[in-house]
Amino acid sequence: MDAPRVLVADDEEDIRALVCLAVRKAGCTVAAAVGDGSAALDSARADVPALAVLDVSMPGRTGLEVCTALRAEPGTAGIRILLLSAGASADDVARGLAAGADAYLAKPFAVTDLVTRVKELVA
Repeated sequence: MDAPRVLVADDEEDIRALVCLAVRKAGCTVAAAVGDGSAALDSARADVPALAVLDVSMPGRTGLEVCTALRAEPGTAGIRILLLSAGASADDVARGLAAGADAYLAKPFAVTDLVTRVKELVA
C-alpha cells in the first residue's frame, strides 16, 4: 500500500522543513512543499493529497482561504486539513474549524505532536 501523500504549505522555510520531517516520520510522503496559499491551492487541485498541512498566515492566500476553497470543490472537498498557526486563541481555533479544517495545531509545536496529528488524520 502506498504511503498517504501530504501537501505542506508554510511561508517560513524552516517551519516547512520541520513539517516535512514530521510528515515523513508519520510514515507519509510529501506530495509538495510550497511557500504560499496560491501555490498550495494549485498543487492540491493538480494532484489531490490525502492531507494538507496549511499555515494560517501565508502570502497569496491564507490557510483559511485555501481551506475554504478546497472544501468548496468536489474534487478536493475530501482532503483532510490540518491548520498550523501562531494564533492559538479559542477564536482562532473556531475560525479554522469553521473554515472546514479537521484539526488545528498552535505554533510553536512539538514535532512529536505534529507526527501524532498527521497519523490520526491519514488513518
